[in-house]
Amino acid sequence: MKPSEALDERRELVRDAARRFCTTNLRYFGSALHGHDREGSDLDILVDAMPGTTLFDLGGLQVELEALLGVPVDVLTPGDLPAKFRERVLAEARPV
Repeated sequence: MKPSEALDERRELVRDAARRFCTTNLRYFGSALHGHDREGSDLDILVDAMPGTTLFDLGGLQVELEALLGVPVDVLTPGDLPAKFRERVLAEARPV
């Protein structure tokens, strides 16, 4: 299954998982946003960490989303994005 299809089918469950792992402002970007994803592609998810969020929270969210969606997932915060394309990703990312 393509990541964009998996996200469409389980969008509310993805939002629930993000809340449980102390993150907010859940967005997606990359190939799934542009319709270029295919089976085997990953899903790029951008989150804002709430105060007190740890790397264990972010890693736990990634593991849970991969299990929930059945596709590889990259969970990133804006600070994780390389400076050279951070602004472009932030401008085009769409809410989950």
